[in-house]
Amino acid sequence: MAKGSAAMAAAVVVLVALLCAPAAGELERLEHPAKNDGSLSVLVVGDWGRKGTYNQSRVAEQMGKVGEQLDIDFVISTGDNFYENGLTGTDDQAFEQSFTDIYTAKSLQKPWYLVLGNHDYRGDVLAQLSPVLQKIDSRFICKRSFIVNAEIVDFFFVDTTPFQLKYWTHPKDDHYDWRGVAPREKYLANLLKDLDEAIKKSTATWKIAVGHHTMRSVSDHGDTEELLKLLLPVLQANGVNFYINGHDHCLEHISSKDRLTSI
Repeated sequence: MAKGSAAMAAAVVVLVALLCAPAAGELERLEHPAKNDGSLSVLVVGDWGRKGTYNQSRVAEQMGKVGEQLDIDFVISTGDNFYENGLTGTDDQAFEQSFTDIYTAKSLQKPWYLVLGNHDYRGDVLAQLSPVLQKIDSRFICKRSFIVNAEIVDFFFVDTTPFQLKYWTHPKDDHYDWRGVAPREKYLANLLKDLDEAIKKSTATWKIAVGHHTMRSVSDHGDTEELLKLLLPVLQANGVNFYINGHDHCLEHISSKDRLTSI
């Protein structure tokens, strides 16, 4: 009898998990309501996980001040959340040293929605995606590709590292954690299909894409050809307003005749 009850309980847990999970071929969608007046304020930061060094602590201090002035709703991270090689596991102290212990301002105690960067892929990616980290710090919401609906705007977070062929063919001495991604061609095809369908369904006034790698850039890394060839057409065809990225450690605002702005 006890075995039967246990089996039934396990079946219920599995059923609940299936009902709560996004359907196959759909990006996970998170809801984050705008303010009562319909407005929304966010901070965007990228390439930050330095255990407080390289001016990370100073930037965090200013983020706290600006966050209070703007009464921000949440923070967006464009990836490279932990240098140099991501996290080693869910018990890696770098999580607290680079995140919890740094972003301590009251205004920054809001949800952080994060994508992965190439440096994150050089560590234990599954650890960084694990819900265990949310138990340590509930602000940390990191996924591969997903949607944050904030009523007036849909943010489409895109996992851009697998697009870059050089990470697959010329890793040099760097290790990349492709669990859950390989084979590359199938992963990208499914991601682009799911993204295209998700943007088409969006009824938000603004549609904003977020990724780690540059689409266009006049700085160190330059343009990312794979994104221009594969991702840009999907964003353009569906009227995405602009694309926010990290990777280049500078501030750029690029607009073009093809109507997609890159920040």
